[in-house]
Amino acid sequence: MADKKKEQAMVVSQEQIADGIFSMWIHTEAAQSARPGQFISMYTKDATKLLPRPISICEINKEDSRLRVVYRVTGENTGTEEFSKLKTGDAIPIIGPLGNGFPFEAAEGKKVFLMGGGIGVPPILELAKQMKCDKKQIVVGYRDAQTFLKEEFEQNGELYISTENGSVGTTGNVMDAIRENGLEADMIYACGPTPMLRAIKQYAEEHKIVCYISLEERMACGIGACLGCVCKTKEKDAHSNVCNKRICKDGPVFLATEVEI
Repeated sequence: MADKKKEQAMVVSQEQIADGIFSMWIHTEAAQSARPGQFISMYTKDATKLLPRPISICEINKEDSRLRVVYRVTGENTGTEEFSKLKTGDAIPIIGPLGNGFPFEAAEGKKVFLMGGGIGVPPILELAKQMKCDKKQIVVGYRDAQTFLKEEFEQNGELYISTENGSVGTTGNVMDAIRENGLEADMIYACGPTPMLRAIKQYAEEHKIVCYISLEERMACGIGACLGCVCKTKEKDAHSNVCNKRICKDGPVFLATEVEI
């Protein structure tokens, strides 16, 4: 972790793209080494909030040393609410990039599902942009018709949408969209809430498909020191000698067969 030091990133631009969903571009050295599926930890200026907020990376622009984060404001007087008020030119302390990212190189020549749900949708965008595969099928789930990032996804693969209320695409979840459209794949990459990932993991096992999942978990330190974000695993972790892995340090991306969710 010696190379991951806190730096002052600068806000390039920010806009609200759906109810409670904000998109921010920041200028940061972290862009130079960032990979799809990694995250950054963003710090508030509120001294009562010691812990940073982990935010997934949505897009990477290495040429201009910029990262895009798309995040949900989780309530009043929260770190995310503070971030949503930042303007162009404002400084924001961050550490990153953190985590392992998606092993997208393994998908070359294969038919792939890129699946996202809720606030697990944004990290799928950079993955879709960088992935070179035979067939790229992006399957994303939203609550309602506020399908943020839809246009960007359409430019980077075949897009299939599910909405909980049926206002756009398939009524239901991402698994319903796969069934309704008769989709098939050799590999799966997914990010989203645990119930969604549990269903995808089961589907992958039934169909003998290699599947990588990015786990969403409330993190504390973000660098593997506090063991606040562990998940159950089949193998023993060398760090703690129990069947756990630290999502922030060993993940957030895991082979689905490695973890119990």
